[in-house]
Amino acid sequence: MAQFTQKAIIETFLEMLEEKSFDKITVSSIVAKCGISTNTFYYHFRDIYDLLDTWLQEQKERYISSAEENNDWQNMLKEMLQDMKKHQKIVNHICDSLLRDRLERYMFETTDATIYNLVCHEVGDRNIPEDRLRDIADFCRYAFLGFILKYIWSHMSFDIEESVDRLSVLFEGFIHQAIEGCTEMTTETD
Repeated sequence: MAQFTQKAIIETFLEMLEEKSFDKITVSSIVAKCGISTNTFYYHFRDIYDLLDTWLQEQKERYISSAEENNDWQNMLKEMLQDMKKHQKIVNHICDSLLRDRLERYMFETTDATIYNLVCHEVGDRNIPEDRLRDIADFCRYAFLGFILKYIWSHMSFDIEESVDRLSVLFEGFIHQAIEGCTEMTTETD
């Protein structure tokens, strides 16, 4: 029953995000629309930010699980961008009302392990120092997040398939070149 109630709260929250910005939604408006008590809301979530974080975490896990199962980050990204476009009002209502620092921190935290794992997968059995792996992953993460932000700022108007395919070529080229450079540096110091 608790899972059903939590899901109902999240669905109500998303319906409201289709209509208005995040900063205009209150706990009292959610409980009124959902038909639950305030105590029930607080049983599931600390506050409205916790509700948002829970939903974002669910989305992240869904996309990452898909990417890891298929070892295919490109299709995961395409699916995510298509979902963002499909729910453009929600994305805009979240982005336009949250503190930029909070949103950026969330995006960095959610992509850290995924990008790092992608780089490690490409490295394979080559001996590359951890700090170099982190540098490569950080650079890729900045590019990835810049790509996402550009997509949002362009009103999600560019061709998803073509854009992700171009990004993929750039990522793979950069990662391979960076790995080769690090491998050569490691070989020279041995």
